[in-house]
Amino acid sequence: MADLYSTGAVRLACHSELSLPLLLSLWMAGMDLAWRRIPNYLTLGGAVAGLGFQLGGRGWPGLLDGFGGAVLGFSLLLWPYLKGGMGAGDVKGLAALGAWLGLERTFYLFFYMGLSGGLIIIAVLIWQGRFWTEIRRGSIQLQNWVLCQSRLRVPARVEAGGLEIPYGAALALGMALLCGRQLWFS
Repeated sequence: MADLYSTGAVRLACHSELSLPLLLSLWMAGMDLAWRRIPNYLTLGGAVAGLGFQLGGRGWPGLLDGFGGAVLGFSLLLWPYLKGGMGAGDVKGLAALGAWLGLERTFYLFFYMGLSGGLIIIAVLIWQGRFWTEIRRGSIQLQNWVLCQSRLRVPARVEAGGLEIPYGAALALGMALLCGRQLWFS
């Protein structure tokens, strides 16, 4: 057991640049769970700190990578935001973390965040006993779309039992998965 902890500590030391973005994502998730919003001081402050970290640690190439990560993070969630599928804080949150992570890791975070969000939604639907009802409803919508070639309407917010699901939690869980990937598979 001691070997597992010492191995994890060595790997964490090699990827210590992930600890601050992980803490930032947990802070954003906590605010989103408590208040159903991610404040601008977290997203803007996080982005500026991330860009400063990139510049201080890797120089101008790092700053460029951090800026690219912020733009990528913002761009990846802009369409779902414009369609009403998520809040602006979620978009700005991924952009802020992108400033810390750079282009490649931001893309991985987006992937893990999507997986995490899907799992959270499934867990809430199962907990509320609505999973199979929603599967049937989605199947009917898909059949109508295929047969009628009509456009599917995206709901304004993903809701489960009248409660909005704060996507900041998916952002933090995705960041934890990214950290796990970096710590154990690199």
